[in-house]
Amino acid sequence: MFLTAFRSQAATILVPMDETQTEHLKAYGVAYRVLERGFIMEWLLNYRGGSFLFPQEAGIEEDLILSRVSYKILPDVKVQQIKSEIAQPEANMEVVQLETAPKIAVYTPGGKQPWDDAVTMVLTYADIPYTEIYDSAVVNGVLPDYDWLHLHHEDFTGQYGKFYQNYHNAAWYQKQVRDTEASAAMLGFAKVSAMKLSVAIKIKEFVAGGGFLFTMCSGTDSYDIALAAYNTDICDVIYDHDPPEPNFQSKLDYLQGFAFQNYTLEKDPVKYEYSDIDGSDDHKQIPEDQDKFFLFEFSAKWDIVPTMLCQNHTREINGFMGQTTDFRTEFIRPEVLIMGDNKALGTARYIHGEFGEGTWTYYGGHDPEDYQHYVNDLPTDLSLHPSSPGYRLILNNILFPAAKKKKRKT
Repeated sequence: MFLTAFRSQAATILVPMDETQTEHLKAYGVAYRVLERGFIMEWLLNYRGGSFLFPQEAGIEEDLILSRVSYKILPDVKVQQIKSEIAQPEANMEVVQLETAPKIAVYTPGGKQPWDDAVTMVLTYADIPYTEIYDSAVVNGVLPDYDWLHLHHEDFTGQYGKFYQNYHNAAWYQKQVRDTEASAAMLGFAKVSAMKLSVAIKIKEFVAGGGFLFTMCSGTDSYDIALAAYNTDICDVIYDHDPPEPNFQSKLDYLQGFAFQNYTLEKDPVKYEYSDIDGSDDHKQIPEDQDKFFLFEFSAKWDIVPTMLCQNHTREINGFMGQTTDFRTEFIRPEVLIMGDNKALGTARYIHGEFGEGTWTYYGGHDPEDYQHYVNDLPTDLSLHPSSPGYRLILNNILFPAAKKKKRKT
């Protein structure tokens, strides 16, 4: 009888996101489905690791139980106490209302690739729906149909990830070249690099119109480089069957990209690197167990966007490598917001900015729970890492558009 009486007074479900939560990643999936079903929820920034408040509803509670997400049912008086605590001027906390589940697209090639993408893995683990799109869809104008876009481990410069030296005899690499060249020809482009540039420009227009862009690993610097190199040819013979322009470095227009400036491209066509933006080599200075990066703390009441993007149960996160591991800070433009860095190495891991009506976020590294993921390695089993703080950063970006209400331009 007491339990029945308690529940009759309760109005809200609290999902704590601090160390007491055992299924952080699946909690984001429940949050997405709450929005998908038309409910409004609240994100308690910096309160117990960025906890969620859901309406008390049988279907939501059932979802939490099936997802093994820890939760509590709170009476109205307790919810008001929490919100009063958050509202105190000295408390670096804030309540953000989330209203609409963003429509998600992942830019990724069809078919099985010999590597794995952290974003698609965590979306699948959290049971958050997404649509796969690739070059032809982007060129043909589908991006305005979506709110949030992730760029899979990708090379927008037309150099096939600069995998040539180690993998040009591999069947998967040769198939990738054939398929991409065929796609470029079908779409009316003379070169793969021209097609990728067109895709990059379409993505830039998507962001300018109010879209949310998130990308990791080589989808970060290769994207910026492709935009900066719009007026020159940086691809060598092994990639596009003709030599690059001899003076391509001097023709870069850094302002066309989102994040970087004054970098130097890697001219060796077989070296597994695009430019000196990437700090991968710097990590050789420290052992794996000491490789960490740290999230910045922002004012929740004044800097709401970076606060949302940095919600976590820890500010210290284990480092992880990638083709682009992180970004040397001397090449980051001054207006870019650094949200996580490795001060010992002088590198930034997690950066953010605005462009037009939209935003972009770059997150260095390949897999937050695999320090050095190689081609053909087995994918990470996220059931072994249900509270991964590195993966939480990806999912913060998924929920972020639900709180940012802007009229999209088409």
